[in-house]
Amino acid sequence: MALESMNMLPKCEANYTALTPTTFLKRAAAFYANRTSVIYEGTRFTWGQTYDRCCRLASSLLSLNIVKHDVVSVLAPNVPAMYEMHFAVPMAGAVLNTVNTRLDAKNIASILRHSGAKVFFVDYQFVPLAREALRILMSGATHEPSMPLVIVIDDIDSPTGIRLGELEYEQLIKKGNPRFVSVEVADEWDPVALNYTSGTTSEPKGVVYSHRGAYLSTLSLVLGWEMGSEPVYLWTLPMFHCNGWTFTWGVAARGGTNVCLRNTTAYDIYRNIHRHKVTHMCCAPIIFNILLEAKPHERRDLAVPVQILTGGAPPPAPLLEKIEPLGFKVTHAYGLTEATGPALVCEWQAKWNKLPREDQAKLKARQGISILTLADVDVKNKETMESVPHDGKTMGEIVLRGSSIMKGYYKDSKETLKSFQNGWFWTGDVGVVHPDGYLEIKDRSKDVIISGGENISSVEVENMLHGHPKVMEAAVVAMPHPRWGESPCAFVALRSNAESTTESEIIAYCRKNLPHFMVPKKVEFLPQLPRNPTGKVLKNKLRDRAKGFVVSENSQTVVDSDYQNQQILALSRL
Repeated sequence: MALESMNMLPKCEANYTALTPTTFLKRAAAFYANRTSVIYEGTRFTWGQTYDRCCRLASSLLSLNIVKHDVVSVLAPNVPAMYEMHFAVPMAGAVLNTVNTRLDAKNIASILRHSGAKVFFVDYQFVPLAREALRILMSGATHEPSMPLVIVIDDIDSPTGIRLGELEYEQLIKKGNPRFVSVEVADEWDPVALNYTSGTTSEPKGVVYSHRGAYLSTLSLVLGWEMGSEPVYLWTLPMFHCNGWTFTWGVAARGGTNVCLRNTTAYDIYRNIHRHKVTHMCCAPIIFNILLEAKPHERRDLAVPVQILTGGAPPPAPLLEKIEPLGFKVTHAYGLTEATGPALVCEWQAKWNKLPREDQAKLKARQGISILTLADVDVKNKETMESVPHDGKTMGEIVLRGSSIMKGYYKDSKETLKSFQNGWFWTGDVGVVHPDGYLEIKDRSKDVIISGGENISSVEVENMLHGHPKVMEAAVVAMPHPRWGESPCAFVALRSNAESTTESEIIAYCRKNLPHFMVPKKVEFLPQLPRNPTGKVLKNKLRDRAKGFVVSENSQTVVDSDYQNQQILALSRL
């Protein structure tokens, strides 16, 4: 009877509302109205002004015949307009699609076609790229194409007058209604954003986020990173990466300040940190090299320690050792587009502060434990569905489940069902679980090198290579071996100020620090590693290159010169 009476209690508007990240902006405007919300060079807004601008933009979108669940695409760097659209677009009931600015015109046209975008906002800097994408979209259509309405975002700080059509972003703001009331989110399972994967192992797929998932992921990351009130957040991470790992919404939740950054150069990063007393920033490990390689005139003293949340690729422990003495405190996260950004955070434990710096860096390089909104995370043997032992050695595939996982892949039910199996989302990443329960990635499943029946983690070999003082970045892939089937092949880019080194010197260094079966049989030097538009190393390109190497029984490398010349030419074009 007690249970029955409890179940009869009413669920109503007073005790239940749909979760949506847009509520963070309304709250910030109500309680932090005069606090600085956005800084971009000479432009500043308060939270009251940002809310006003978002209301105006949302109302203007409805006047352009945008209806619920329509897709609104945007091609822009980290400027105020890009930030505002993370609220204004869902406030209008539409779905935000932030497009990677590093893509070529063909890929952008493909995204516009697949998403069915009704409106396409384009920053003035990318007008030529957008014009070519629209040309491809029109010419590639088998029937009358549905062309999006194009709106240019001029530079708010220094207008250029560049246009691609009749409409401009600030015009929409000016004409919009500041008293606009957001379109109600009746179902928190409704879509809020559409993000396309980087496509390192396959064609990019459209990942759909729900209002609920975005809201919960935002809270989890704010808590997991221990982001206090009034943070000053520098936008070194592109907002098109999983909606800035949800910190587009998270900074509003904490009433913080967004320092927008058009270009991620060492000079601009240090300048903004120094000028605005930045407290937080997110980035991929490649930004560490930009900071470390900065010229003396580009550097600035850090008034306060800067908290960095890093992910996107496993950061080598030697790189973490070098970056922290500059005044940066690093927290490592692991995630993927399908998990609404970071899913694991390497939560620091006070007892680790007593350890030597080298040991601390190794602990920080691990991917860590699940964020609060994940129901569960595990590493499993895909064949048996058994969890791997917590020994830090036995590898399996990382699996996730919880409210922060995507709704699914847009217009691709086959891939959606494939990724959701046995009650888990299968990441495709290979990892181990340490005795303390912390996870560590060892590889993408396609990147594991199988040599004579032994599984070799390319990440483990790469971490060792990054410890060499002359190495700036390294990638390891499989190459053919007549006896062992596969063996490691290393591609290395040297530091700009490093003296030249040799293949034999690098191999000798690895022999001192790795089991011999893990030592690369070949080291190839490149000016820089090939990367995709999201900054991830294109290992498939490197694997194609490595197929041209032949290792004899005594491990002497022979190279097919014709193949070599073709591949060097191809890599130089990336």
